[in-house]
Amino acid sequence: QRRVEQGKNKMSTLNIIRNKLLAKAFAVVARGTFYVDTMKYAS
Repeated sequence: QRRVEQGKNKMSTLNIIRNKLLAKAFAVVARGTFYVDTMKYAS
């Protein structure tokens, strides 16, 4: 929403989000481990 409010194209923003999700999914598969949300442990 922040990027769209800045005047960025909505589809461009959605593609960035998709790429981030795909990168995380492929990393989990490549490592063979479960996904761990490290931001949950950040202070």
